[in-house]
Amino acid sequence: MKLFSTVARAGAGVFLLAAASWAAAQGAAAATALPPVFVLNSQDANVSVLDRATMQPRALIPTGKEPHHLYLTPDEKSIVVANALADSLTFIDPKTAQVQRTVTDISDPYHLRFSPDMKWFVTAANRLNHIDIYKWQPANAAQPLQLAKRIPAGRTPSHLSIDSKSTVVYGSLQDSDELIAIDLHTQTPRWRVPVGKMPADVYLTPDDRTLLVGLTGDEVVEAYDVSGAQPKLIKRIPTGKGAHAFRSSGDGKHIFVSNRVANTISKIDTQALAVVADYPAPGGPDCMELLSDGKTLLVSSRWARKVTVIDTEKKQIVQQVAVGRSPHGIWTLDHASRR
Repeated sequence: MKLFSTVARAGAGVFLLAAASWAAAQGAAAATALPPVFVLNSQDANVSVLDRATMQPRALIPTGKEPHHLYLTPDEKSIVVANALADSLTFIDPKTAQVQRTVTDISDPYHLRFSPDMKWFVTAANRLNHIDIYKWQPANAAQPLQLAKRIPAGRTPSHLSIDSKSTVVYGSLQDSDELIAIDLHTQTPRWRVPVGKMPADVYLTPDDRTLLVGLTGDEVVEAYDVSGAQPKLIKRIPTGKGAHAFRSSGDGKHIFVSNRVANTISKIDTQALAVVADYPAPGGPDCMELLSDGKTLLVSSRWARKVTVIDTEKKQIVQQVAVGRSPHGIWTLDHASRR
């Protein structure tokens, strides 16, 4: 496993010492310092920790093989990294960048979500074609996650979204071209329907009525009304080739979608269901994070090994930062609202 490819020539031991020193300094200054930015390097099996003020790398945190997505817990006390090929989760303090715990025996966690009430934890097993629902038991230090139900799904479960009431989880089935909805309390499917080509990320509007689906095999986002017993297609929204991942703008009215093939990001009005702005995003834009200023968008440029920083008011790239191989998930505590 190549954990420290970007610094191997300088000596891994020296780097680890520097990383430990930086993490300790962050802990001491946590009350006043801006929290760091975390970027997953999927092919390097580590997390780049970026200084929020300069956006420069300050440390690497080793994880398990193929970390693809990460999630800030609803109580914002932990960043959870899903290590797909290691069958494990790495919990990291979002303020100090110190590893809190590693949870093992989690089957192929590719994508992950906590329910807002933090009673349920859900993973999409991308390689193994199932979705797992766990009960969250934080008092159990040895194994805080108890598998409640393993639900067989179509081919390649990809992304998940959970409603605000912690009752339903929605999942995309990428290679089956389907969506699935699962009742969290009974752990049984409510429905499963065909959608467009290669569905990836899913985003549920704050009112729990409209589910948006990025079609990576197309150039549109599909919008579904999920307020009834069965979903209804409302509209196909043209965005750009390879429509993939979402990030809310924080105002409850707009979201960003990364168009991985088109190398752009589109801003969608979730009421009008129309694109209202586009931004350049070279290098295969994937996951995004919007900072608390409401205008600075951080993007993992998957094929360029960089994080791209975009000023959404000026519609300009203001910075690109070199990170590891195949950067994927990106999060920080200093974020705009998730609405």
